Amino acid sequence: MIQVLYFLCKPEPGDLIEVFRVGYQHWAVYIGDGLVVHLVPPSEVAGAGASSVMSVAAQRAVGKKEKLSDVVGNDDWKVNNDLDEKYEPHQTDIIVKEALQLVGKKKPYDIVAWNCEHFAKKLRYGKAESRQVSGPMFSVFSSGLVAAAGHEEDMVEVVVSATMIQRDSLSR
Repeated sequence: MIQVLYFLCKPEPGDLIEVFRVGYQHWAVYIGDGLVVHLVPPSEVAGAGASSVMSVAAQRAVGKKEKLSDVVGNDDWKVNNDLDEKYEPHQTDIIVKEALQLVGKKKPYDIVAWNCEHFAKKLRYGKAESRQVSGPMFSVFSSGLVAAAGHEEDMVEVVVSATMIQRDSLSR
C-alpha cells in the first residue's frame, strides 16, 4: 500500500508529508531520494501508531533523517503543503539545506508550542504553525490528556475519541 501511495502522491524535495497516526498527525519534510527529516520525541518510533501518542509528554526532541517508508510504517500519508496559498514557500534548496542542518540537533518539544508540525512548517514557510493544536477539538484533547495523566490506556482512548469527533465534525 505504501508503494502505491508513493506513486499516487510522489513528493518533491521541500514538500511537507502528513502521516495519519492513531489520534494525531505526524509531519515531516521530504528532502529527496525517499528521505525525510522530522522532529522526533524520544518515545516516537516509526509506524508506532497509538503508542506514539505518549510523545505528548516529551520535553525534548531531535531532528532525524529517515526513509519515508520507515517513518510512515503502515500508516496512511499524503503530501500536504496546506499553507502555500497563505505563505510563500522557501526555495527548495533552502528547505532541504536547513532541514539537514537540524538532523541530530536536540530541540525543546511542546505539544502546543513546538511539535513536529511546527517544525516542518517552519522549514517550508518560515512560520511555525500547527493546525492540529489550534483547532476546536484540541481543547477536548488537552482536557482529556490532563484527566488521563498517568493512565496510558485512558489517554489513548481519549485521543482516539477526540480524533473521531473531529473527523465527524469536518465531514459535515
